[in-house]
Amino acid sequence: MRWGLLAVALVAALALGLGTADASAPAVQARAFVVQSAVDGRTLAARDADAPRAMASITKLMTVLVALERLALDDRVTVSPAAARIGESSIGLRAGQRVPVRDLVIGALVPSANDAATALAIAASGNVPRFVQEMNRKAEALGLTRTHYRNPHGLDEAGHVSTAADSAALLRAALRVPVIRRYVGMDGATLSDGRAVESTDNLLGTVPGFAGGKTGHTALAGWSQVGFARFQGVGITAAVLGSPTEAQRDRDLAALLRYGLASYRLSRVVDGNRTYARVAVGWGREPLALVAPRTIVRPSPTGRALVERVVAPLVATLPVRSGQRLGTVVVTDGTRVVARSPLVASRAEPEPTLAQEARWVAGRSVDRLVGLVS
Repeated sequence: MRWGLLAVALVAALALGLGTADASAPAVQARAFVVQSAVDGRTLAARDADAPRAMASITKLMTVLVALERLALDDRVTVSPAAARIGESSIGLRAGQRVPVRDLVIGALVPSANDAATALAIAASGNVPRFVQEMNRKAEALGLTRTHYRNPHGLDEAGHVSTAADSAALLRAALRVPVIRRYVGMDGATLSDGRAVESTDNLLGTVPGFAGGKTGHTALAGWSQVGFARFQGVGITAAVLGSPTEAQRDRDLAALLRYGLASYRLSRVVDGNRTYARVAVGWGREPLALVAPRTIVRPSPTGRALVERVVAPLVATLPVRSGQRLGTVVVTDGTRVVARSPLVASRAEPEPTLAQEARWVAGRSVDRLVGLVS
């Protein structure tokens, strides 16, 4: 079987509806921000994304992540005096109270309670300093090279810092844990004693595909938040640190997530109804059409041409089965492979019988004689 490159061509990909091309990055008032794509790993826009800053209660994502490596949700733990006296946001824990770990996880992630985060830390490691060491080890393991923790709750403390890029990476790691993914996406929850708590996240239900994240606010950190949205196969993480007001923080993060989602379109990158190549089979028969077994729809960057490369034989060796793989199509966007698909025979082609071969040879001979006479 002889093989050859049949086509290298630009694909006019069929957009199926997601955003507009070449959208400009939004104006963001946060002192630091980043918006990143899970489609191709690109950073779509950023400002001071690697500058260490206070990150407030975004800290609690790491607190819950580390605590759940040591505690089960149905474990019951005793609230220490140190946890009960932590100020600001709280769920009203009392020293000596026995509570399920689930309540503390809900408290830390939904209403962003400092007492719940501290109780988790002490229950998991015995004391806060030891737990903070575990937080920093986990940060190192996750590659958060510019993040350093000094406490489990995020209240302002010298040296307690992260970055917009590290915060986005932390959220992605945390969302891989089903329990965290569940509670950061809830606008409210109920504790074991029947009390209802409300989320501090104002974006839930306002951005297409918004799966949740973590808010934070202190005097040093300003208004900060990290969030994730997935819509029509496009996953976007965004983080804002140091917005001037709560309302502006919400606008900043929502604008970044929408911008990220609009930076991609759904495209029919492989078309199951299209003939990609025609391969000679000889013996006077019609060429064999090569087709993709199925249509593939993938997100691709707006404003960037897709390129397809089709590799198939010039001549097929018989017999060929219907659906037999004879080639390949690879679609790229200039930086990565968007899709790869086999190309298969659209019909069967058996070997010719001796009688068919004889008729074909005889026909060829007659044609040559006619040609010579002419």
